Amino acid sequence: MGKKIKVKRNNQLSDKSKRITILVSDELKKKWQKYINKRTDITTISKFLRKAADLYMQMYPSIGSVDKAVNISHDLKEPLTVIKGFAHLITENHKDKIEWEVLANIKDIFDQCVVLERIIDDHFNIYKIGAKLDILIVDDDPLTNKVLINFFTLKGYICKDMITGINALKVLEKIKPKVILLDIVLPHFNGYELCKIIKERYKNIPVFYITAVSLSEVGKKVKETGADGFFLKPFNFQEFNILFEKYL
Repeated sequence: MGKKIKVKRNNQLSDKSKRITILVSDELKKKWQKYINKRTDITTISKFLRKAADLYMQMYPSIGSVDKAVNISHDLKEPLTVIKGFAHLITENHKDKIEWEVLANIKDIFDQCVVLERIIDDHFNIYKIGAKLDILIVDDDPLTNKVLINFFTLKGYICKDMITGINALKVLEKIKPKVILLDIVLPHFNGYELCKIIKERYKNIPVFYITAVSLSEVGKKVKETGADGFFLKPFNFQEFNILFEKYL
């Protein structure tokens, strides 16, 4: 007669506790574990997930809904639209009657409105997963972005611009554009570093540098960083035809 095998019950869980099992990729598990290794108050992935769930439930009411974020963006943009609009109308309709110094100040007001509009978009725009986007422009110069957006929009394409690589990566988590136009000199980290990150995560999205650096420098970096090409500033807009023919 075979020996009886005693099964020891796990006393760590009470009778009312239920085990929850989730499946994650090895990559995500390693990412979580790497984070846990840096903490002294979290020793296991299970504890990490419990704390994360508790934090989410505590923070969610203060974060608010998507509609709340959209309303905040709307409330900020309403007065900004008026200021920007009047600055533009004064400049266009009365520039012959206004002293040059005053006109320059009004232009500064308009330019700062453009900058503020970009900041509002970066912080409050809610991007829906799967939304359509043809071209994502990443450049910290609002006027360059405005020129490119006007150029591509007139040709019927949907464009969005970001002034930092960090915010561009946030957009890419939800929307996959057909093409990315990427400046090299950016805040936080440069375009070369950003291109490597994008190509690692989203291999199928074409990335083209838009830059004023020398032809020899950017030419070397294209292959090294995995970019698909580049356009030099000031732009020769006919060179963008390759985008229309091959990628858009």
